[in-house]
Amino acid sequence: MLMELVISFGQHSNAIFSNLHYIVRSMVADVHRTLLYGGIFMYPADKKSPNGKLRVLYEVFPMSFLMEQAGGQAFTGSIRALDLVPIKIHQRSPVFLGSYDDVEEIKALYAAQEGKA
Repeated sequence: MLMELVISFGQHSNAIFSNLHYIVRSMVADVHRTLLYGGIFMYPADKKSPNGKLRVLYEVFPMSFLMEQAGGQAFTGSIRALDLVPIKIHQRSPVFLGSYDDVEEIKALYAAQEGKA
């Protein structure tokens, strides 16, 4: 599902695709680069970590706040990241951070996937 999105970004005329493939492997550095140059930061859930790996209180919330203040969006795969209500102090979540339009494409992809289920 996400591979389709990565391929579709590569077909755009802008530079999002090249930014997608630049990974520092530090969330702060990657989000900083996304804020400066565009693109999208994705840390989706997978089979091994169905609830994601990033901690909501320490990683998802702060970076989501910064991204939204800069005019972008933060999405968990189901809801706006800042609308999450943590139940546990170390609760984890997937997250997608990026420009408003890029995150809208991810939301559409997830909505289409839910429609198939």
